[in-house]
Amino acid sequence: MPVKAVSPTTAPAAAIGASGATASSSSKDSGFDAMLAKLRGEGTGASGNAKATSDPDTEDRFLKLLVAQMNNQDPLNPLDNSQVTSQLAQINTVKGIDKLNTALQTLIERTGSGSATDAAGMVGRRVLIDGNTLELPKDGIAKGGFELAADAASVRIEILDKSGAVVDSITRGSLPAGMQTFEWNGKVGDKVLDPGRYTIRAQAAGTTGPIEVKPLSAVPVQAVVRGADGVVLQLGSAGSKALDEVRGIL
Repeated sequence: MPVKAVSPTTAPAAAIGASGATASSSSKDSGFDAMLAKLRGEGTGASGNAKATSDPDTEDRFLKLLVAQMNNQDPLNPLDNSQVTSQLAQINTVKGIDKLNTALQTLIERTGSGSATDAAGMVGRRVLIDGNTLELPKDGIAKGGFELAADAASVRIEILDKSGAVVDSITRGSLPAGMQTFEWNGKVGDKVLDPGRYTIRAQAAGTTGPIEVKPLSAVPVQAVVRGADGVVLQLGSAGSKALDEVRGIL
């Protein structure tokens, strides 16, 4: 009886090996992706696919290295749990620092915006700046200031007109070191001086001799402008001054 060739009913061994390797590789990749998603804190949507909540490159690289380290660890000397926890804590610390930096930057920007808003309330008021001018308004009172370098036993403030002549003076007694203010109504005896700009000159003495005293001008704030260098006050004829140049508010 002649022998007939029988068709094989199973795949060749080489084909089976290739198929098994592909399935193993696919399973390994799937397990890697699942572990990566779990470590990143990703959830699973209704479709069953991983849903990423964030994807920073640094975090991805760290987690891939960590998973590769776990996959290739020595089975006789496996990775200690404390080491894994330590590495996860490190990446969380880095993430926390990044978030803190972002929050601080936002706070700085909001503070800069708030400074202009807060300074808007100064419009129409007088601020003290370095200077020796004294403005006497019509039917009003001139305001000024001075700063003492030390405690003074006496202070004398002289008011000069445009020609440099002393038209009036104000004497103050014992005063502590620091910034002081004064007012002048423009009256000298029975005479009322014309409104306008005058000059102040201050002298101070302590128990052991003269004391340094710096005159301060009180000028009205006309507008508040936010520029590249921060908030700037527009002071009319006194020019523009930054907030940190203001010595006081009247």
